[in-house]
Parts: sequence; C-alpha cells; structure tokens
Amino acid sequence: MTDMAEGPGAGPGGAATVPPEPGPGGNPLPPSSRNEPEPHGLGASVMPTDTYAKAQGTFPYAADLWAEGLLWAAVHRAPHPHARIVSIDTEQAAAMPGVRAVVTYADVPGDSAHGRKVADQPAFARDIVRYFGEPIAAVAADHPDTARLAAAAIAVEYEVLEPVTDPEVSFESEPLHPDGNLIRHIPLRYGDPDLVGEVVVEGLYRIGRQDPAPIGAEAALAVPRPDGGVEIYTASTDPHTDRDLAAACFGLPPEQVKIVVTGVPGAMGDREDAALQIPLGLLAMRTGCPVKIAVTREESFLGHPHRHPTLLRYRHHADAEGTLLKVEAQILLDGGAYADTSSDALAAAVSFAAGPYVVPHAVIDGWVVRTNNPPSGHVRGEGAMQVCAAYEGQMDKLAERLGLDPVEVRMRNVLATGDLLPTGQTVTCPAPVAELLTAVREAPLPELPKDAPEHEWLLPGGPEGAGEPSAVRRGVGYALGMVHMLGAEGTDEVSTATVKVSGSVATVMCAAVEAGQGFDTLARQIVQETLGIDEVHVASVDTDQPPSGAGSRGRHTWVSGGAVERAAKMVRTQLLQPLAAKFGMSTELLSIADGKITSYDGVLSTTVVEALEGKELWATAQCRPHPTEPLDGSGQGDAFVGLSFAAVRAVVDVDIELGSVRVVEVALAQDVGRVLNPRQLRARLEAGVTQGIGTALTEHLRVSKGVVRHADLTVYALPTALDTPDIRIVKLIEERDVVAPFGAKAASSVPVVTTPSAIASAVRAATGRPANRLPIRPQAAVGTSQPGV
Repeated sequence: MTDMAEGPGAGPGGAATVPPEPGPGGNPLPPSSRNEPEPHGLGASVMPTDTYAKAQGTFPYAADLWAEGLLWAAVHRAPHPHARIVSIDTEQAAAMPGVRAVVTYADVPGDSAHGRKVADQPAFARDIVRYFGEPIAAVAADHPDTARLAAAAIAVEYEVLEPVTDPEVSFESEPLHPDGNLIRHIPLRYGDPDLVGEVVVEGLYRIGRQDPAPIGAEAALAVPRPDGGVEIYTASTDPHTDRDLAAACFGLPPEQVKIVVTGVPGAMGDREDAALQIPLGLLAMRTGCPVKIAVTREESFLGHPHRHPTLLRYRHHADAEGTLLKVEAQILLDGGAYADTSSDALAAAVSFAAGPYVVPHAVIDGWVVRTNNPPSGHVRGEGAMQVCAAYEGQMDKLAERLGLDPVEVRMRNVLATGDLLPTGQTVTCPAPVAELLTAVREAPLPELPKDAPEHEWLLPGGPEGAGEPSAVRRGVGYALGMVHMLGAEGTDEVSTATVKVSGSVATVMCAAVEAGQGFDTLARQIVQETLGIDEVHVASVDTDQPPSGAGSRGRHTWVSGGAVERAAKMVRTQLLQPLAAKFGMSTELLSIADGKITSYDGVLSTTVVEALEGKELWATAQCRPHPTEPLDGSGQGDAFVGLSFAAVRAVVDVDIELGSVRVVEVALAQDVGRVLNPRQLRARLEAGVTQGIGTALTEHLRVSKGVVRHADLTVYALPTALDTPDIRIVKLIEERDVVAPFGAKAASSVPVVTTPSAIASAVRAATGRPANRLPIRPQAAVGTSQPGV
C-alpha cells in the first residue's frame, strides 16, 4: 500500500484527480471499458500504449525475433580472470556438423577495440585475458545447442597469470593494459586545506558490486545487407553510439550499419554496451545469413558492466554546534578490466562527495583503476550512490559525537539554491533540501507491534521469521541524496525530434529509446497538449533517425522531450497562422484546448480536426541545454546542467541474534520540478526505492579472486514483492526548474542513491553498530544494547 500525500494524486493547481476505475486485480480498466475518454496532456495519468501487450505477453522483444534461414550464435568466454593466450584452435569447432562460422580477433576487419569513453576493450581477447568471461571467439550454427557445443569445443591454451583484484594493489602492480592501471584521478581542492575543526569524525566505507540484473537477459538479431553492411536488432538504449562502435570494428562507414531498437526488457545502464552486437554482426556478414543470440542468465551476469565497487575513507570537521567546516575524502573506484564510463562515475563521486550540505572547505581525492575484476560501468546513480552511503554515515557519526538528533545535525547544514558545491559551481536550480527533510521527519511513524500476538509479527527473515520477538530492535534512519541530470563535464547534450500531422493523427519520430522510463508516453502527452490531437503515435527507433543520445540521468524527459515540444509548437504555429491571418490577429491570441481552437475574444471557434482537414504539417526541432565544462586540475568547474534531491526516512526491524533486517517502511520526499504523469511518476519512485532496498540488503555479485561466483538469480537476490515495504511518498515539491523543458527533474535515480543510506542509518539506530558496508552483512546487525520494540 502506497500513500501519496501530494504530487501524484494532485492535478494542476493542486486539484485532486480521480483515479481510474479499478478492474480485476486493482488494475485500471481500458478506457472503452469505463465509457469515458482517456486522460491526456501533461499532468494526466496517461497509460503507456504497450501496457496491455506487456501484461499479456505479446510485446515483442529481441529474444522473440525470427528470420528466414536463421543461424544461432554462441560465445566462448575465458575461464580465467587473467591469463596470456598461447594459442586458439577453432578447427574442431568449425568441423562440427551444422557449424557455419567461427570468428576470433583475427576476423575483426576494423578497429580491434571499442569503448564509450576510451577505446580499450577488444571485441575478442587477443594476447591477454583481463577478466573472467571475456569473449575469446564466437560461433554461428544452425541450432542453438550446436552453437553452444561448438563454442565449448574451441581449444584455447592459456598461461595463467596472477590476477590483480584489489584496487589498492592495482596502483603498484604491473600494467594490466597498455594505457596503465590508473583510469582517472581527480584531486578536488576547495577552501583552506589546512583547516581543522573542533570536532572530527572518521569513517571507512565499502560498497559492493551490484549487477543491473535486467528482467530480460540480452538478445539480438543481426541481418546482413546487400551493400555489405549489417542491420542489428537489439534492445540498445544508445543506438547511435552502438552503431558507431560496431561500424569501427567492422571497418565500415556508419551508414552501412543500422541498429534497430526492439523492446527493452529492463535497463539500468547495462543496455549501453556493444560487446554482444560486434561478434553477432561479424558472424552475419561472414555467413551471409541472419544470426541470433539469446544469452543465458549466467552469460548476462558475465557480459555486461556492473556498479563500481568502492572504498571510501572520510574525515568530517565541524564546530561544537555541528556546523560542517571541512570534508576530507579518499574515494577509490574499481573500474574492472576496462574503462567504459568509469571517468563519469568518478566525476559524480568526487563532485558530490560532501552531499547536499554546505561545506566551505574540502580536500577530496578520487581514483578509478583497472583490475582483473569484471568491468564496471553505468548503473543508475553511479558514483553518487557510493558517496551518499559514506557522507550520510559520517553525519550519523557527527550527531552521535555531539549528542544531537541525526535530523537536527543535517538540518543545520543543508544546501539551498544559491549555495556553492565544492566544485565551485553555484546551485542555480531549485534545491528545497530543508523542506524535503522536514517532510519525512514529520510524517507519522508506523505503529509498533507491541500489542499484536507474536504469531502475527512480521519478523525479520520473512513472514515466518525464525527469530524471537524479544530479539527484535526497531530503528529509524534518515538520508539526503542528490544526483545530476543529463551528461556532465562538457558533454554535448542534443536531441532531435520530428512531429508530423496528417488529418487527425500525429506521429512523433525521435531516437529516444523507451526503456521503461516512459518517454513514449511523455511524447504523446506533449503533442496532445500542444496540438489538441488525441491520437498520437510514436515511431519505432533506429539509427536512420538523427541521434538523441543515451537514455540515462533523465536525459530524454529533458532533452528529447524538449525537442518534441519545440517541434510540436512549430506545427502549432503552422496550423494557427492561416486562421490568425484570416481574422487579422496573431497566433498568440489563439488557444488550443480540448480539441478546439478559440480566439481570445470568442470570435473564432473551430475544432482542431476541422482546421487540419486536407493538410499535412510537419516540423523538426532540436533541444540542446546550456553547455557544461570539465573539472579542472583542482576539481573546479561548472560541470552539471541540473541537480535533483531527495530525503528518505527508513524504518527497520533488526533481529540482533540472527542479524536479519526487515524494512518496515520507507518514506520519501523529493523535488520533481513538475509532475508530468502522476501514475508513471509513482511507479518510477517506487521502483527506485525498491532497487535501493536491494542495494542495501541483498544485492551483491560475489567475485572471488576475479572469478564470478553463482552468476544466477538464486544467490544474487533481487528484492521481491515480499521484501518491498510500505513506500510512502509523503511530499513531492513542484518548484519548476526554469531552464528545463516543462520544469521537470529526473525522478528515479535519486531514490536509488538515497534509500540504501537511509536503511544503513536505521540499522545503526537499531543496533548501535557502524553498518559501514553495503550490502549490510548479518554480522553488522548482531548484538546491541538498544532497547527492544
């Protein structure tokens, strides 16, 4: 059960909106079943067009695709995290009945390596294996079992080398890559580096390796083209970058490689990876046949990037009243074998190392290094999540040292609009951090189960918890978090959209991928509101369209939504100009609402459908936010376009004998700029909180000496419905960001960043133990002198 005090549930101007009539199971009925029109336009809870297809299992994903003459692919992966390749023998595999092609590094005609920021990752390992599961070769055969057997039959002779798996050791180790082991170092210096506060607290924090664990494992289909190129059908969230990376490896111009985006079965950043598409395209071009791959769950764990494991050392300085004076931090990210987006993650970690607090002095060093661990990359809230766990742990320590309430010490230091980040950038966007913290503090706490019979208790460990109620302690914890929106450090953010209108139907063409964040629905809402047209279609995405960039950090709501809005407004002008000219007025004096065009004086009144009769209108527009700049040699610079903030209060029950933790409730307050789709926003926030619960308690990809252990969803425990507590969205602040289209902010990343820290804070409150590692280990919750519930 989720409470919504305001925001979703409140319409424009604060007026309550009536939720759809529930159907069987509580789901909204289709509009035709309710005999009422579907809500439309910005601020309405518009249903995604693919909702029923996904619910019924008819929505097409890459794993569902088929083609005449289809072959199947399989990848041979390295069984060692670090080894020298002595020889690769593919003869036995190639000779197997049904095998049509085998490719290795020797069959890559173009660039031998690829990468989103640094081209350091080979399509196939050549001389050196740098991580467990690295691709060595790929096979195409007429049956998936034949392909797997052939891949297993490839004989590779290795000289096994000692892996470097400790990022601290990586500094002094022999180079694992020609570029060296250090990917990036950011030394941030702000204010007086020698200042010492009256009160000093220190802490050491560790963040584990989290996997994106998409609900659908990776799959793709490659089809050769008559011009010698290839078309690849896959769930890419950044198709143009994937096309460019693949084309460079194929030795082809980009126009001979086409990426067609299929349905995306979940994406937390793991879809931004071309490692699967490159071998598949090579096989399709080699055989002249369509080639498909659908990886197993184990291969999915091995093949895509993970969240950066992080080691953080902190020292906070404050005066006797708890006012922060200086933050010192050393942040070390494990980038794994290749660079990927590690530079971006480090920039976020260093920039937000002090959190949404005013800190006049800072000495922060951040490093990201190569190891022989699996590659790390973009996972929602990268960099910001890791440091949030550390700086919020420090705030709890400071409160304990000073004998202050944890909320009070936070309130004395919160950031506001006009304050400076330690990077020297002024916070120009709305930053209602104090109001968010006040909202979660004042929300009523869940009742204690003291008077309920013991057999009705939901004990930690499940509904039939094995512990005793007398061993259960309740804790309440708080956390503040922040993330940046869009790219950073000089990234050229741009998106292009075209809106076409024919008769009473509008079509939006934009290469922004619908990955579950709701862009297609938002595009429909924008056109509905701007043009007064009910029927709006969003075209499928491929690389024949102009690029729109990756689907991360709220980009498509801001940049692609902005492009759609501009194109729709241009069409609106085309529609209204003849009418305005006829009545001798400007288009600004005409308005469109509820499918009608009216003038300010009521002289003109007609329907949009009548005005469009016999016309075809279209316009193309771009949206490009204001530029940013790279951090300089002291970590200074205006590196970010915008920021988003959240406050979370977590309530947990801890069994101090078993070390098990049950999250009782999570209360969230967030600044969202503007609520564009209440139902969709609610779902995004709840999903973000749930992912944060997994980060805090269960999700840890186990790697031992570079080898991934138990790459499955049995041991890698994602939170289920039974693990999800009451999620109370107690306040959504709609203070519009004036530089953002519609004034909206990114929604789902900041709960992911903030929730784990609030849960750790609650465990500290319940047990008195430091809880300085995520996910929280059972031993961190065992033993306490705190009173029971």
